[in-house]
Amino acid sequence: MTESRGRPDLSVGRSVVVETARLAALEIPEVLRVDRGGPRWRAVLAGPPVMVRVRGDEVSVRLRIVARPGADLVATSARVRTAVAAAVERLLGLRVGDVTVLVDGVGG
Repeated sequence: MTESRGRPDLSVGRSVVVETARLAALEIPEVLRVDRGGPRWRAVLAGPPVMVRVRGDEVSVRLRIVARPGADLVATSARVRTAVAAAVERLLGLRVGDVTVLVDGVGG
């Protein structure tokens, strides 16, 4: 670590941001899993459920979740968005530009 303006500089790998976002989403009780819904082969072809983009000093996160049956999808998405942004900012010290939550399935 190096010092910059009295604060330590930290380089964080993309996989650390992905895992932080995934774990933050899973802390929301209405989230069954962070994954794509539907058949397994679709998930393999479509790519990872968590995508991270870095633009300048800002991080954007896009994640797909499968919600528990009976969950309020609008409220669940909002809670996931808030939890992911807070975790990335607080734990990693990165500025979050936006968090996009796609509900890709319910149950299963």
